[in-house]
Amino acid sequence: MAATLCFSHCFLVSFLLVFLSFATLSLAESRDGGFFTSPSNLKFPKTQAEKLIRALNLFPKHEGSQHPTQDYNFGASRIVEKRLKFPLLGNSGASVQDLGHHAGYYKLPHTKDARMFYFFFESRNSTTDPVVIWLTGGPGCSSELALFYENGPFHITSNLSLAWNDFGWDKISNLIYVDQPTGTGFSYSSDDDDIRHDEEGVSNDLYDFLQAFFKEHPQYAKNDFYITGESYAGHYIPAFAARVHQGNKNREGLHINLKGFAIGNGLTNPEIQYKAYTDYALDMKLIQQSDYNRMSKLVSDCQQAIKLCAVDGGSSCVSAYTVCNNIFNRIVDISGGKNYYDIRKTCDGDLCYDFSNMEDFLNQKSVRDALGVGDIGFVSCSSAVYEAMVTDWMRNLEVGIPALLEDGIKLLVYAGEYDLICNWLGNSRWVHAMEWSGQKQFVAAPTTPFSVDAVEAGLQKGHGPLTFLKVHNAGHMVPMDQPKASLEMLRRWIQGKFPSTEKDGHLSPM
Repeated sequence: MAATLCFSHCFLVSFLLVFLSFATLSLAESRDGGFFTSPSNLKFPKTQAEKLIRALNLFPKHEGSQHPTQDYNFGASRIVEKRLKFPLLGNSGASVQDLGHHAGYYKLPHTKDARMFYFFFESRNSTTDPVVIWLTGGPGCSSELALFYENGPFHITSNLSLAWNDFGWDKISNLIYVDQPTGTGFSYSSDDDDIRHDEEGVSNDLYDFLQAFFKEHPQYAKNDFYITGESYAGHYIPAFAARVHQGNKNREGLHINLKGFAIGNGLTNPEIQYKAYTDYALDMKLIQQSDYNRMSKLVSDCQQAIKLCAVDGGSSCVSAYTVCNNIFNRIVDISGGKNYYDIRKTCDGDLCYDFSNMEDFLNQKSVRDALGVGDIGFVSCSSAVYEAMVTDWMRNLEVGIPALLEDGIKLLVYAGEYDLICNWLGNSRWVHAMEWSGQKQFVAAPTTPFSVDAVEAGLQKGHGPLTFLKVHNAGHMVPMDQPKASLEMLRRWIQGKFPSTEKDGHLSPM
């Protein structure tokens, strides 16, 4: 989900987007029970985002990627792309140029001066494999976090070389990573007006990019296409999928063969998911029953604030962000030094993960030359983007999903069982509560084991195009914690081998 800001424990761990939710502005509650947002509260998203970024041991030199226009020779496709030739690939036995690895910039058309950076890795198996795009959350965290630490073709070693990832998702798909929204990673603009504030702007930019990408790579245009991602991408992904589907229906540009979308430990329906925080924390013994009882009013206030956000928007959504994240703050304070991306672990002071090798690697001149980014500064996680999206946080992105399911577009929602921030319980609840024609059958469907190599790796249930998977022994970043199981999950999903409805199984409160 997003991350939840904690005043005394700002150690946001998940690169994946997740430095988000914790940038809580501080509880704003008036004496009569109403909500307000003071001018000082409005400063909190950026300052808290900066503290959370440090918690990942990341130190971007800029709060957003803003640069003078680079002298790229954009053609009719508005894309400039380079074939990668990294200086060192460890003991891979193959060179990246043999495998078709690319990096490029796309000049976004509906902006003043924005450029979107991306990686594209051709499948190690077949060019006919599906095209899969991955979106990291934040909002404002670079997808290079997932590329190098989760499901990309390779990992960064301690000496800043690259070693092959035996469970990279490029083993079964043609894989795209995008730095978005503008201001994230290597994506940049010379104009602050190009920074996005809502899912309409984000999804339109991604749709424009896809159109250009498939024109640049027409051999992939008819392949099956899937949208995937994590954390705050639980907002991005449904909006992006709906935009692609709308474009197809309206016959805008190239038809994109959208088959499905997958959300990993995401923030999608805040009203349901924030209410699940105290239940999950109590179930996992992070808090006591007395703590749970004391926080009941906070939960009620959060529900009211989210409803006001849905009606009024604007400052009401900032207030909801403030009020609701206080629930998470309280839980983190009570639980002590728990890593809220993986409650099996504890943090060393404010530091929960160390992703600093990514910044060191990408700031090497040889690597920057290989990527063709010139002097563009790499912004691992952007506090400016985070702040710009704060009014989007408490929006419910589940509302657009039923129409996609009705048209046969598949949805996989998966969650590591030890993640607190975007916990499996909250995700399971919104999936079960979602109203669509197959809701009753999905709710009644049995829960069955998800096994990999004859070992239970999770629990799954599904009906028709909808599948939910609770992943064992994993936290917020499932592909990092369970790489083999996550690759098998992707394989079965895109090949249609998840059970849609099974007669044999056991009922469980999933």
